Amino acid sequence: MVDKIFDRSNAVYVKNAPGKGRGLFANISFKLGDLIECAPTWEFDNEDGRFIDNTGLLEYYFARLDKGLTSNPPAGYIVFGLISMVNHSFNPNAQIFWTDEDTGAWASIVAIRDINVGEEITHRYTDISGYPSNINFIE
Repeated sequence: MVDKIFDRSNAVYVKNAPGKGRGLFANISFKLGDLIECAPTWEFDNEDGRFIDNTGLLEYYFARLDKGLTSNPPAGYIVFGLISMVNHSFNPNAQIFWTDEDTGAWASIVAIRDINVGEEITHRYTDISGYPSNINFIE
């Protein structure tokens, strides 16, 4: 489909999720395996991570567990796109997948079960232990 671009701009929207703050919601139905969004990222190291942890970005960056541990693993990724609005759930309906390209790392969020119109899109955070104790994770 090189000559056609599927515009997903109206597929999702952001609104307040009770008890959670902002969240991402489905404006269309998604089926198991559907790509919800793909977004570029900025990778940062532990030194930058110590600075970022003292800002509001703490709640919006991603840890990546799919990369093998090395002697100097990246601290995390800032994801540019609506993926950063997706809240945590222990029973998520979507999952983050990572791709490394010449242009850097990309994060994709994919439905892991059918998602209905109006339903909040959620994924399971992989780095909950890294959050301060004053942040509560609710369903």
